[in-house]
Amino acid sequence: MEDKLCHPCEQPKIDKLPGCPLQCRSPKCKAYQRAPIDTSKKPIVWVLGGPGSGKGTQCEKIIAKYGFTHLSTGDLLRAEVKSGSERAKCLTAIMERGELVPNEIVLDLLKEAMLARAEEAKGFLIDGYPREKSQGIAFEQAIAPVTVIIYFEASSETLTKRLLGRAASSGRADDNEDTIKLRLKTFIDNNELVLAQYPEKLRRINAERSVDEIFADVQAILDPIVA
Repeated sequence: MEDKLCHPCEQPKIDKLPGCPLQCRSPKCKAYQRAPIDTSKKPIVWVLGGPGSGKGTQCEKIIAKYGFTHLSTGDLLRAEVKSGSERAKCLTAIMERGELVPNEIVLDLLKEAMLARAEEAKGFLIDGYPREKSQGIAFEQAIAPVTVIIYFEASSETLTKRLLGRAASSGRADDNEDTIKLRLKTFIDNNELVLAQYPEKLRRINAERSVDEIFADVQAILDPIVA
């Protein structure tokens, strides 16, 4: 069946994607058109890569050249906790119990931040999200389909070496070899499921080269999107 070509939804208003029972994502589908962010004008880029892959450096270069609005879920959570809101009290209690923040709260923060910046943003650079397959699905349902996914790929050996090198000066408690191996295993296991969900939108970049060589590949991906 030609699911992607159909447009069966006739409801005048659908509050949450996917309203279409077939999830056809056709531009003619009214459910699809209810996406809060118009990605034809505001591309959404997910930037993924293991700890030590250098994606932070590349994000800085992307922001400098393309002027994209950079959003990190970690930054959003920290800002919310400092805000003193009712939600901040809830987040603080969750963290004090040593529990993970529910995906729904993280997604709400991300959506609110994107909508608040939607008018002036040239595009959105979502850093280190999604971390799990379910997060990616929820993001596209609640906000909009991702435009492209840039994955900075490096071997576990390279990432471990970089993180151990950083540990010499960082003083971070999570930069010891045992913890690094655990972090990398968790990342790889979850990340492969995320990447497998988007074969047509995924762009892999070899992150074991110089910063400029890597950014040249980034530009080759983003230039046609913003042209």
